[in-house]
Amino acid sequence: MQDYPHHYVVSADAPAEGIISVDSKGLETIPSLAPPEFGGPGDLWSPETLMVASVADCFILTFRAVARGSHFEWKSVRCEVDGILDRVDKVTRFTAFHVHVTLHVPAGTDVNKAERLIEKSDHVCLVTNSLVAETVMTKDIIVHD
Repeated sequence: MQDYPHHYVVSADAPAEGIISVDSKGLETIPSLAPPEFGGPGDLWSPETLMVASVADCFILTFRAVARGSHFEWKSVRCEVDGILDRVDKVTRFTAFHVHVTLHVPAGTDVNKAERLIEKSDHVCLVTNSLVAETVMTKDIIVHD
């Protein structure tokens, strides 16, 4: 890992009307438009969906690191996030992120340890720690034979 601070540089380019191209050096360009709630077509990523996706993606990357550091074996994880956008004091902002984690583990797994690792991952996730909105987490741990 590199020393802090880290810098992440992204640019967005757009004509007066139409698709916005979001890119960063070495990465694929992401086409973006407003979501249907703001009059967009709903068939491309938007700033709102990218924000919510970053919560889910960061949780999984954090869980992988926490599980690896704890020598914890697992099969798969799914993180579904419902980001709540609202108006508060005349400002539109995300007010909450409801995060639901489903973790699949092999038979014989210490389920209490799995729960602790999920909670630790939630606690140290850099994206949710960087947001003002409340994060509410629920979890299911499914043991497979």
